[in-house]
Order: sequence, then structure tokens, then C-alpha cells
Amino acid sequence: MSGEGSAAQPGATPVATSTCGPVQYEGESAAESLIVSDLPLRGASSNRSQQMNDAIRLVLRTAGWRAGVHRIGLQACDDSDAATGLWSKPICEANATAYASDASVLGVVGTYNSGCAKAMIPLLGAAPGGGLAMVSPGNTAICLTQPSPECSEGNPASLCPNGRNYARVVPNDAYQGAGLAQFARQRGIKRVYILFAAEDPTSLGQARTFKGAARKLGLKIVGFSAWDPKAASYRGLMRHVAGKHPNGVLLAGLTEENGAAVIKDKVAVMGTNAGRVKLLAPDGFAQQSTIELAGSAARGMFTSVPGRVPLNLLGPGRQLVTELQKEVPGSVELFAPYAGQAAAVLLDAIDAGGTRGSTIAALFKIHIRAGITGSFSILSSGDPSIGPITVSVARKAFVPVQELHPGQALVSAARRG
Repeated sequence: MSGEGSAAQPGATPVATSTCGPVQYEGESAAESLIVSDLPLRGASSNRSQQMNDAIRLVLRTAGWRAGVHRIGLQACDDSDAATGLWSKPICEANATAYASDASVLGVVGTYNSGCAKAMIPLLGAAPGGGLAMVSPGNTAICLTQPSPECSEGNPASLCPNGRNYARVVPNDAYQGAGLAQFARQRGIKRVYILFAAEDPTSLGQARTFKGAARKLGLKIVGFSAWDPKAASYRGLMRHVAGKHPNGVLLAGLTEENGAAVIKDKVAVMGTNAGRVKLLAPDGFAQQSTIELAGSAARGMFTSVPGRVPLNLLGPGRQLVTELQKEVPGSVELFAPYAGQAAAVLLDAIDAGGTRGSTIAALFKIHIRAGITGSFSILSSGDPSIGPITVSVARKAFVPVQELHPGQALVSAARRG
């Protein structure tokens, strides 16, 4: 990656934590301020996160490493645990504390995992200078922006007691649950067994949103239970699922939560995903590592993502994808353009005044016209004003099948769970 350096000049002090890499800056003179990215750089999501960082860097390069008159550098930081490759609450909290204490940092692009965001938002909101803005390219948990029955721990009011400092550029899980349930009905899936990763509130939330929307559409939920990410085998679980006679199984969780083994055992017990029992999953499985780790067992499974896939982007989005394809091996990961869009939103907000407080104030007045991911506004909740959902099928890579636009009645049913 080019442009590393410029880390020691006055005014842009690097974040003092071992989880962050060197400052990147390719502009004129010296960087005055920083944005940081906070993503899991190890484990099964490492390729996805690297592409997200590449997209952020390309957006900064296109902007001349400026937000208006303010010269902006980038520091890429890691929120994953070395032993597991998964995000870690202690690391997320330590990172947030480090960002808040470094006056050079004007904003954060992140996180990918909603649980990490929940840990960071209140710490960033209490940062000196009026709080620190965070714009996520991947968080989908409803509770980060809207109250919901699933908000047993943390909700917008408790996460942001000093006023909202958090926004995202992807629709939340209520849209995703509604879209995936709508797709299931269109495919003739009438009896669904829902599985979710144990001890993961985000996975449970996604399972509940699908259940709420599925019931609204008249689908039968024949089971609702957890898989243990530490289990050695899931064949017994899958035999139990098969006994309920579903013609669809939903996996709510992450590839990193032993998801490949779950997929393999589903196929071993109930047959291929193109057969009688279809396999569905939200965005935690919608990455190339799912296909690489699960092998042929992944073939034919359907995954949803919030927003549009790279192949369907137009204008600036298509241009960014073209640039990324020159740099990355294989296909462009689904969330890379959204990371670029999050960076662009943050640069627009910084342009409003160049301070932490002015950046947060401007964030909730953002109106993007023909941006990387389309045209949208940031609502007062912090959500984007548009909510398309894309469903793809696993082949050698994930191939988009359909873009859905679920109605508000179905989204509301998903949100209620």
C-alpha cells in the first residue's frame, strides 16, 4: 500500500496503540488531522476488511487527501483478537479510548461488527471536543439507531446519552430480514428452521427479524435454536432440524463462528442447497471466505446483503469498483464500496468545520447525490434513507440474483421480531 509515512508531523499525531498501522497520506504539505478505520484485520474477514481499507484510501486519494481545506490522513486499525480472528469487546473499547484521546482524530470509519460498535459508540460520544463521529459501512443491528424489542442491552438513548454521534450507510437488519423473507416466499420456501450463533446478540437479532417478517408473509417457522460455534460437529443438530421437515434453513451468524462446518453438515444431512432444503443466510456469510472454507457445500446457498452488490453500482460506485479490481485478487467484496461511501460521508461532514463537534452536527445533515452507493440522506436516527437488499447465490463466487425493496409494513414486522 502506497503513501505510508507523514506520521510524525505536528498536527497529525498517530493514534498511540499497537492495533493501528502507520499513518497514510499522499497529499501536499502535511496532514493536519486523521480519520481512522476500525475493522477486523485477522481471521476469515481479513480479505474483506483489507478491501474496505483499500476503498477508503482510494476515496481519500480521489479527494486529494482533503476534506475541503482540511488535509486528512488515514490510519487503519484492527479490532480483532489474534487468537480467534473475531472482534473483541476489550479491543474495541481500548481502540475507542485511544481514538478519543488523540485530538488529531476527527472521525472513525467503522466498525464492521455491530457488537463492536455498541462498545465504542458511548466512548466516542464522550470524547473531548464534542464527541467523535463514527460512520459504519457494515453495522446492521437495529438497536444502534432505533429502539426495538431485541434491544435487551443497549439502545440509541443509552448508547448516545450526550447526543447521537453515530451513522451508517447500510440499511439495518429489519430491512435485511424483510428482504430475505420476501425472497424466501418468492422461491416457494414455506417451512423454515432458523439457526443462529450462540451468545451472539447480532446473530440472534438477525434471526428474530427474519422470523417477524416471515410470519407476516405466512411462512411457517418450524424451529428456532442456536448452534455452538465451538462444537466439533453439527450432524446431530442437523438431524434434529431435518426432523422438523423444513424446506428452508436460515443461518444467522458469521462465517467466523464455525459457519463453514455448519454448512457442510447441513448438506451432509439434508442434501445440497439446490435440492429440497434451501439454505439462506444474511450478510455474515456473504463473503468469499464462506465459499473457500465450505467448499462445494456452499454451492447454491443464498445470502443477503444490505444495499447493492458491487456489480450493480453505477457512476462513482462503478468507477471505485473498477479501481479496486486493479488492486485486489479475485472479486470485489460486497462491503468495500460501502466503506468508500462511509469515508466520503465523513469527509463531507469534516468539510463543514474541521472540528469534532462540527463534524457530528454536519453528519446528520448529509445529502448524497449520485454517490458511490447511490443517492440518499442520513436520517436523524443515523440510518440511510434508502434500504435495498440484494440476494446472491454461491457459485465460484457470490452471484447477485435479485434486488429487493421491502415495504415499510414488512420492515416494521421484521423490526418487531
